[in-house]
Amino acid sequence: MANTASNVGDKAQQTASTVVDKAKQAASTVAEKARDIAGNVASNVGEKADTAVSSVGSGMQSLAGTIRDKAPSGGVLGGAASGVAGALDSSGRYLEEQGLSGIADDLTTLIRRHPLPAVLIGVGVGFLLARITRS
Repeated sequence: MANTASNVGDKAQQTASTVVDKAKQAASTVAEKARDIAGNVASNVGEKADTAVSSVGSGMQSLAGTIRDKAPSGGVLGGAASGVAGALDSSGRYLEEQGLSGIADDLTTLIRRHPLPAVLIGVGVGFLLARITRS
């Protein structure tokens, strides 16, 4: 009788061990699928953001062309319009060519070259955001 109880206990322990192993495998599979889905979503969001930035750049270049066509060609107003159109055109080209990753790389480089002004700007922006949200 003691031998039978021992066998039943061993089988119960083996079954419990098997169940735990299968649960671990299932949890691991779910975690892997969740990582894959999250990676795909992040990739899709990144691609859509890059496409949107490129579209904004293209729109800025189009606006620059419209300003050049419609603005007066001479005088103070013409000079100002030409300057604005040039800035829009070069900014639009930058956005279209670089995308978000290029902007992030350039921003990182700028912060590394000038850390103190970057920190001061961050503090200033934080202060302004705090003032705006308190109102």
